Amino acid sequence: MGTMNFALYPMLGKDRDWLHAWEKLFLEGTDDLVFKNTPRDIARILRSLGMERGAWFEFECYDLSHLYMLRHFADRGLIQPPYFIQLVFGVLGGMGPDPENLSHMVRIADKLFGGDYLFSVLAAGRFQMPLITMAAAMGGHVRVGLQDSLTIARGQLARSNAEQVVKIREIVERLGRVVMPPMRCARGSG
Repeated sequence: MGTMNFALYPMLGKDRDWLHAWEKLFLEGTDDLVFKNTPRDIARILRSLGMERGAWFEFECYDLSHLYMLRHFADRGLIQPPYFIQLVFGVLGGMGPDPENLSHMVRIADKLFGGDYLFSVLAAGRFQMPLITMAAAMGGHVRVGLQDSLTIARGQLARSNAEQVVKIREIVERLGRVVMPPMRCARGSG
């Protein structure tokens, strides 16, 4: 929901074997990476995919300002509720993966959108399980996967996305929440 620095280069400090020649070069280049997403860019996407083709968006918010930008586009009538907000933590250039930031983001989303939104949390790296557990306890949705975190526990690599799904499912069910079954969407059905 906005232009931001998207710095992944701190990962270079971790001891690792590179699987592909491009990995290290890509990370090195992120000290100069700007993720461009201007209001004009956003409006064009909302019109062409949302209004013209009926897409329902996941609005990724890496920063508090992104919630206000989302409210701006709602006020302009370019999106309609319910809004699905993905709160993203742990990418340098966005919000730090602190529990206080999650609480604050949900409070501001409540203020801006009332009951017209759902939220989910994506937390990068080792912060994935603690923050998505907190999100589930707060009534939010969760996201797991190797795209966001390679571990299943501190210092332990996950074997698969499925292993992370099993872990968070157990946590969510222990919190008394209901887990949605896997869904397949037919083209045009949502």
